[in-house]
This record gives sequence, C-alpha cells and structure tokens, in this order.
Amino acid sequence: MAGKRQADERAWFEKEVEASEFQDARLRKRFGVVLEQLWSGMGQTIPFACQDWASTKAAYRFLSNDRVSEQDILSGHFQASAGRFKATQGPILILQDTTTFSYQRERPELIGYTGKTSVPRGKHGLLTPLTQCGVLMHSSLVVTSEGLPLGLAAVKFWTRSRFKGTTALKRHINPTRVPIEEKESYRWLENMRQSTALLDDPVRCIHVGDRESDIYELFCTAHDLCTYFLVRTCVDRLAGDGQHTIAHEMEQVKVKGLHRVELRDAKGRATLATLEIRYQQMTVLPPIGKQDRYPALQLTVIHAHERDVPPGRAGIEWKLLTNLPVRSRAQAIEKLDWYAMRWKIETFHKILKSGCKAEDSKLRTADRLANLISVFCILSWRIFWLTMVSRCAPQAAPDTVFTSTEIELLERLVPDLPLTAQAPPLLRNLIKVARLGGYLARASDPPPGNTVMWRGMQRFTDIQLGYELALNRSG
Repeated sequence: MAGKRQADERAWFEKEVEASEFQDARLRKRFGVVLEQLWSGMGQTIPFACQDWASTKAAYRFLSNDRVSEQDILSGHFQASAGRFKATQGPILILQDTTTFSYQRERPELIGYTGKTSVPRGKHGLLTPLTQCGVLMHSSLVVTSEGLPLGLAAVKFWTRSRFKGTTALKRHINPTRVPIEEKESYRWLENMRQSTALLDDPVRCIHVGDRESDIYELFCTAHDLCTYFLVRTCVDRLAGDGQHTIAHEMEQVKVKGLHRVELRDAKGRATLATLEIRYQQMTVLPPIGKQDRYPALQLTVIHAHERDVPPGRAGIEWKLLTNLPVRSRAQAIEKLDWYAMRWKIETFHKILKSGCKAEDSKLRTADRLANLISVFCILSWRIFWLTMVSRCAPQAAPDTVFTSTEIELLERLVPDLPLTAQAPPLLRNLIKVARLGGYLARASDPPPGNTVMWRGMQRFTDIQLGYELALNRSG
C-alpha cells in the first residue's frame, strides 16, 4: 500500500513536470524531485525540505545551474494550465499584476534594486536610509468566472540595476513619448501575447488588470489579438472628436441601474452598499503624442459610484474600460463581478510570500531567486486551487484531489462532524485537511482559507510519512 501511495502521490507533480522543456533530461528529473521536496516542506528552508546534505546540495545546484531558467521550470505548468483551460467552458479571466520580493543583502547589486526607504533605529527612533533590493515578478493567473484558479499562463521576472529616477526624467522627457518597448509596463503586453498564444482561444480570454494596466498600447494589442480586456482606468483620455474627454462624456450619461453589494467593515460586520451604474460605448483616442502610431478604438466605459456613503468610510468608485459588449444593466454588473475577481491574484501573491515564504530565502543572486520563486509559483497555485475547488466545484469526485490512500488516511485520522457528515465527499475531505491546519468548522465559520489549507497540508504530509513507516515496519 505504501508503494502504491508513493506512486499515486506523484500524479499531480507529473502533470506539472511532464511537458517541461529542459536542455537535459536529467534536469527535468531533478526538477521533479525538487518540486516534491519543497511541497513536502512548504514554508521551510531548502535544507529542511531536503533533509540531507546530498539532496540539499543537488537542489542548490539545480537552482544555480546556468542551463536552468524560470521559463524552463514553468514550461510544464503552463502546458498543464492550458490543458485545464481546454477542459472548461465559457469565458476565462486572465488576471495580471506585478509584485516585488524584497530582500536584505550586504551586496544588493547581486540581486538588483527596488527602491529606497527609511527605517527607525536606535532608542530615539531616528530614521536611517535603507537601500532595498529584490526581484520583480509580473504574472498572469488563469481563473474561471466562478473563481477557480487553473494555473499561470505567463510570468516575467526582472531586476533593476540602478534607480530609474523617473521624477527627474519627467522634467526633461514626456513619458507618453517614450516607446512602450523601453518601459517596464511592456510586460503587460508581453504577458497578454504569451498567455493568448498559450491558451489558443482568444475569444474566451478576458485580460483583467488594475489601474497600472491603463495603457493604450495594451488596448491595441488586445484588438490585434482579437481578445478582450477589462481594466480599471486612471487616465481621463480623449474621446469622440477629440474636443472632450471620457469624463466629460460620462457626465452626460444617465444612471442606468442600481446594484447592491455586501461589504464587511473593520469589525467584520456586513453592510449593504448601493452602486449607481452608468455605461456608454464611445470612441477613445490615443494620447496626442501617439496618434500617428495607434488608431482610435470603440470601447465601453463603465462607472460604478456608491450613493449615500456612510461617514467614516471611503465610497466605492470604479471606472472600468473594456472592449467587451455591454448593452444592459446585467452585462454591466457581470463586468463588475469579473473585475472583482482581480483580487485573486493578490491572494496568489500572499500565498507565495506567507505560505512559501519566498522572501525568507538566503539565495544570493537574482537568477537563483527567480528559479526558486518559479518553483514556489507551482506550489502556491496548488494550495490556492485546493482552497477554491471546494467552493467552486464541491460535487467533484474526491479522486480529482486526493489519492485513494490519502482518502483512507483522512477517514481514519479526522472523524466527521455532525455539521459536515452530509457534505459531498470532496468537500468533506478538504475540510478535514483544513481542520488539521486549525480550522474549527463551526456552523458560523466561512469556508476554509489558504492559511489553514497550507498548514493542514504540511501536517498531513508529515502524518503520511509516519503512516508509510508504520506500514513498512509491519510488513
């Protein structure tokens, strides 16, 4: 039974590894071993996860190998994400965002710079300047419209060799006249092209981004790729005949419906907010300095503004821009719900930093850190998927997540509660894992979150090891 469990346990790893494109088959094999070791010791150091010097040294050599890149590590996962995409139907959201992994090093030039800050030191709390170093990552997370993460479709890592000095630069150069290829924001366009090509069904893809993605070149790229975008805008662009802006035209649009959403205050109490919804299709023009390179586009603007804002809380105001059709209040609300899914990628980044503890690594160079974070990306997706699958597909079969041995062990280890005894088998098993991580499963408790899931999976892995040793000893 132990041998069967060990063979089955590698099933989900194999799906993420089998299509990997390494220069050497031995590197692919070592990647599979490292992925499994870091999953078993998620949140721990590499020596803790590997347990012996030979395995630890092999992991360090893999991460520092010049023939290994983050694209090699993630290539198999990208193909697995595409497979999960093809197994679904309907529109799929591709959430883009950038995050920074910060480190403290004596030689920050080996990693790269992210900025400068001041920290209080000494008994008087005097501020001391501190140079921050780190790695930046721009990722595209594929999510269903119900919120189930299917995996990553594109990832870009980079570092800064020097401070950009953008404030001083703007005194001499109009940033709108700098080619997009020379800006860091070009990653938005690269990820859109890579993810659209990977999934190979552009009409099902909706690329979602925050205000940082309000880039006219991004809109034109989506138009060229015949795909869709939904971004929160921060620029009041020229519209119509060029004699007025989007804001001026939206002021003339009447309220076309109301939408009530439930919010939680600082103490967790539920409140209702009423949003006034306006939407209008219009001609949006490129910036003046780019009108000779980019065409005008027919886009739809959606404004959601909260009425009767209570004191002590900032009102909700979303201004969205999209090339999706919006012809009714229901379609406008649908786009608002899709944009609200953007927070999923923030949760993914939280798992990377809090669950995998990517910022605790002591690796010394940017390339090694990027390779390690790439491995963590696969583990973080898996934890996120485990958390969301019980909410999005509670009726799925348990063997889509667990092996038969794991199901048997959970049945023996964690007794059913009266509240969960009648739940679907998959949901019941996932709650058992969460209970190992500290989830109480009370009637008033929300569904288990990522923190209790990764704690529960850590503990469950240790228990499985002891279970295997006991089986081997007893023959």
